[in-house]
Amino acid sequence: MPKVASASLKTPASKASESPQSRRWRILLILSALMAFASISTDLYLPAMPDMGKSLHTNDGQIELTISGFLIGFSLGQLVWGVVSDRYGRRLPIALGLMLFVIGSAGCALSQTAETMIFWRVVQAVGACANVVLARAMVRDLYSGHRAASMMSTLITVMAVAPLIGPSVGGQILVWSSWRTIFWTLVVVGILTLISLVWLPETLPAERRNREPLLKSFSRYGTLLRDKRVMGYAGAGGCFYGAMYAYIAGTPFAYITYYHVPAHWYGLLFGLGIAGIMATNMINARIVARFGSDFLMCCGSVVAAIAGCLLLVDGVSGFGGLWGLVIPLFVMISATGFIVANAISGALHVFPERAGSLSAFIGATQYGTGMLGSGLVGVFANGTPLPMTMVIAALGVGCAACALRVGVRTTAPR
Repeated sequence: MPKVASASLKTPASKASESPQSRRWRILLILSALMAFASISTDLYLPAMPDMGKSLHTNDGQIELTISGFLIGFSLGQLVWGVVSDRYGRRLPIALGLMLFVIGSAGCALSQTAETMIFWRVVQAVGACANVVLARAMVRDLYSGHRAASMMSTLITVMAVAPLIGPSVGGQILVWSSWRTIFWTLVVVGILTLISLVWLPETLPAERRNREPLLKSFSRYGTLLRDKRVMGYAGAGGCFYGAMYAYIAGTPFAYITYYHVPAHWYGLLFGLGIAGIMATNMINARIVARFGSDFLMCCGSVVAAIAGCLLLVDGVSGFGGLWGLVIPLFVMISATGFIVANAISGALHVFPERAGSLSAFIGATQYGTGMLGSGLVGVFANGTPLPMTMVIAALGVGCAACALRVGVRTTAPR
C-alpha cells in the first residue's frame, strides 16, 4: 500500500513526528467530510421543503426542482474540477470549491423566490462537487485495486453519518428556527472545512500532473465516452443515482404530505436507509477482495432492481400503505454499498493515470442521471407516490442492465 506521506509535496515540520497510522486516519476523516458535501447540501433541508414552498409562495414541483438545479451544477461542475485538478493538483481546486459553496449557501439563505433559490443552489453545487470528485481522485492517488474499492467503501461508510443525521438535524432546526437557518448552518460547515485543509496533504505530486493545455484535456472526455467498460460502470452508477435522487426528491412529499408523517419523524425513516448503506459498505469493504468488485456490483444492482419493481406495485395499488414504500426503499437504498464504491473504483481502474478527469466523468454521469431522476419526479408530481415509484423502478432495472453488461466480462475477482 502506498504511504500517504510520500504523496505529500510538503509536510509541515510540526507533523514530522506524526505516526503513519495517525496520518492515515486524519486524511480519512477529512476526505470523508469532503465527500459528505453531496449529502449535507440536500439532506439537511429535506424536512424543510414543504415549509420552503409556503414561504416562497410556490408549489411542490418548484421546490423539488431546487434538487434538480443542485444536480445540474454538481454534474457539470465536476467536469471542470477534474481536468483542473489533474493539471494543478487537488488541494487548490478543493479550496476554491469550498469558497463557492459558502457563497452559494449564503445566497440560498437570503433567497426570496424559488427561481433565486434554484440559481444559488447551482452555485452551491459547483462548489460542493469539487470536494466530492477530488476526494475520490485522492483515494485513487493513494490506493489501487481491491484496496481502492475497500477504502472507497470505508469513506462512504464514515461520511454516511451526514445523511443519517442530516434530516433529523434539519427537522430540529425547524423546531427552533426557520429553513433559512439551515443554509446559514451550511455556511458555517463550509468555512470550518476550508480551515481543515491545513491538515490535508497534496496527493498528486508535480511530476505526475498532466501538462496538456486545459482545452486539449477537456477533449479527452471523448475517449472515455468510447470506452465500453467505463460506460458500463458509469451507466450502473448513474442509473442508481437517478433512483436515489428520485427517492430524495419524492419521499418528503410521499411521507410528510401524502402519509402525514410529522416532519421531525421523517429523519428517522430516512435514517433507516442510511443505516443500510453503512452496513452494506462495511460488508463490501471486508469481502470485495474475495468476490471481486464487479461481481458485488452486479449482485447489488439486481437487488435494487427487484426492490424497485416491488415499490412500483405499492405505488400503483397502494398495497402496504406507508410501509409498502418504506421497506422496498430500505432494500433499494441499502444496495448502495455494493454498487457505488465498486462502480467508481472499477472505472478508475481503467485509466488510473487520469484519476481526476475520470472521477469527474463518473461523477457527472451519476449526478446528471440523479438530476433526471429528481426532475422527473418533480415534473410528474401529482400528489401521490406513484411518479416516484415509477422513476425508481425504471432506473433500478437500468442499473442492473448496465452492471450485468460489465460483470459478465469479468472472469476473476479484480
